[in-house]
Parts: sequence; C-alpha cells; structure tokens
Amino acid sequence: METNQKAFRRIVTGHDADGKAIIISDAAPERTYMIGGPKGAKFHEVWNTQQSPALIDNNLEEPQENNLVLGPPKGGTRIRVIDFPPEGEEIRNLTKDEANKHFKSMGGEEASKAGQDAAHPLMHRTETIDYGIVLEGELTLIVDRGERTINAGDIIIQRGTNHAWANRSGKNCRVAFILIDGRFDESLL
Repeated sequence: METNQKAFRRIVTGHDADGKAIIISDAAPERTYMIGGPKGAKFHEVWNTQQSPALIDNNLEEPQENNLVLGPPKGGTRIRVIDFPPEGEEIRNLTKDEANKHFKSMGGEEASKAGQDAAHPLMHRTETIDYGIVLEGELTLIVDRGERTINAGDIIIQRGTNHAWANRSGKNCRVAFILIDGRFDESLL
C-alpha cells in the first residue's frame, strides 16, 4: 500500500510597513498532527481566521493555536489538508469509546455520533459548512442514508450533516477542507 505523499507549500502574503504586498512565508505548514496513531490520518493545519469578515492587517504572524481543533474558530474559518491512508480493520472496528477518543484528541468530542446504529464508527457532525476538494486519490463520503465515492477533482459541500470518511481504495487520499463556522436552523437541532 502507498504511504508517502508529496509535501506541499503554503505561500502566505501580507503587507509591509508601507502597505506594499509582500510574501511572508513559503514553506510547508508547520502544524501537523497524526490522529489514530502512525496508520491514522495526517492533518496539515494551513490557516484560520478568527472572525468574519476576516481582519486584513499588517500582522506578519500566523494565527496562534496550541492544539488541533476540529472546527473553525467561532465566527471564523479554517483551511486544512488531510491525508487519509487506506482504511483498515482497526478503523472499521472502533468502539464508541475509541471513536470518542479520536474526536476528543482534536477538541471535538461533542461532534462524535458513533454508536450502535451509526453507518461508520467515525460518524460526526459539526455546526459548519465545509468545502472539501479531493486533490489526490479516492474517498467515500458516508451519511446516515447513503454514500458516494469522490475522486480527485471532485468537490464536496458538507452542510452540517452527520458524516464519516472512508478510504477504501488501497491508496492514500489527500483532501483540502475549508471550514466555515455556521449555525443550525432550529429544525435541525
């Protein structure tokens, strides 16, 4: 099975003291996290904004966070890239408690919807609109009543629904996600 994926660059622009556009950095994202151990998904935290509309200023520093956080900041956005390895039995056979631990490790324990009737052990729901762009490989989107296989170049608009991701392809899959803080309509609570 394929395990290595090509590194990617994050190019960040900004403004100098005279208000002229500059390149602040050109490097791989520094904050990466492995979820589920060495065979788990790798999260590349690319950037986040703390509010909407986003503040555009002369600050040359990256927005600070100490840990992996599942959703975007309240009223903000987040972009991340996730490398999904092929799914094995260790994921398919997760218990509810083990699934909750995965989500707790990224500050999203309340998002976990694992349980006896769940379509997948890593089912979860967040109060966000997520745009997912498959960059490489193939991934299966699982929802309560159905699933779809998504290929490189496909885009998912995930609207606060209960869902999970399964890589059944035997090869790695890389997806860029843009997460936008949202609010559930009362009918969906």
